[in-house]
Amino acid sequence: HLLESGGGLVQAGGSLRLSCAASGDSFDKYIMAWFRQSSGLEREFIAAVSWLGGSSIYADFVKGRFIIARENAKNTVYLQMDNLKPGDTANYYCAENHNGPITNRVDAYDYWGQGTQVTVSS
Repeated sequence: HLLESGGGLVQAGGSLRLSCAASGDSFDKYIMAWFRQSSGLEREFIAAVSWLGGSSIYADFVKGRFIIARENAKNTVYLQMDNLKPGDTANYYCAENHNGPITNRVDAYDYWGQGTQVTVSS
């Protein structure tokens, strides 16, 4: 249903763009978000974007470095990540919220992808 791609190994200070392709006909009706999870830690909110992309929210730790965007014609949401740090190493997940509103709460999201690994070396 949700398939992430674009992860990999990058040096500190580098950039990656993650993509999440969704199946189905109602993509533009869902809030979309990115989360991440490191080994042994809880899943952590990164960013979310509204149905048409006009509104977004971010976790404080990524402001100015990451940008979330969506392209409804392609059923895809993106996460542009710049100035990556070793602390950004994690498995990154996209998620759908079918009921709104835009939120950072993990339990508000109904569907999740399998994740894509991002590793940032120092």
